[in-house]
Amino acid sequence: MAEHRRSRRARFLTWVAAGVALSATVAVSANAVTFGGAVSGRGLLPPSLYAGRVFDTCTAPSLTAMKAWRSDQFYGGAAVYIGGKNRGCAQPQLTPSWVKSVDAAGWKLVPLYVGAQPPCQTGSNQERFTAANATTVGTANGNDAVANASALGMKPGSALYLDMEPFNLSDISCLDAVLTYVRAWDAAVRAQRYWPGMYGFTSSSAAAVATASNRRDLPAILWYALWDKNETTTDDWRWDPNLYTNHRRAHQYAANSTETRGGVTLTVDRSTWDAPVAIIAK
Repeated sequence: MAEHRRSRRARFLTWVAAGVALSATVAVSANAVTFGGAVSGRGLLPPSLYAGRVFDTCTAPSLTAMKAWRSDQFYGGAAVYIGGKNRGCAQPQLTPSWVKSVDAAGWKLVPLYVGAQPPCQTGSNQERFTAANATTVGTANGNDAVANASALGMKPGSALYLDMEPFNLSDISCLDAVLTYVRAWDAAVRAQRYWPGMYGFTSSSAAAVATASNRRDLPAILWYALWDKNETTTDDWRWDPNLYTNHRRAHQYAANSTETRGGVTLTVDRSTWDAPVAIIAK
């Protein structure tokens, strides 16, 4: 995600070293989609769905910038960082008024929460969990994510996405702690009738969730980062093809793309979306 953590620079350098270059892509239009998954039995409300492109950048842009970027309708969605101690940028624009205004301008919003990170993760983080406190911290972070979303006017039925950065997947004790934390975060979010989603990397955090044999309280939606410039949620899906179907996948396919739209230049990450987004109070 665009420079919101110290680890971002290392990730970008790795991406450049691998020779990945952003190329022009065929436009994806926003489509009306029907949710095919079960919503009963877990207390969840029907979600609001979006299919199309989403961008994210560290600090939510000004309302003027958002309106300018809406002009060519290349993107229909924007991810915003609603909280977490590891959130890397101040958010002076991110207010209930801003949320309501960009919603009225036609944007679909994707709320991201940068919660505690794994004990085995390299780099510096403001908050980490351990094997001993993963449940407690995950529950607290989940409740905080819901409180922040609600304060911004994002209603129950909205999807909230936990940002889990890369870690050593071969460290079994760390992996177990991650899954414990994620389950606690998800349970807290579900309990308040929000949809729990997760952003993670195909090499580690997304793989941890997608390959877990015990599916209890795992994210309902998976947003996977794989910077292969392949604008799809199916062709490069690496796991069980029956997982996260029925509009529950998103794919971040490019990073650090500097683009000018409506006369405003931003550096963003690109995702293709087929999943729930926020529901904004009118």
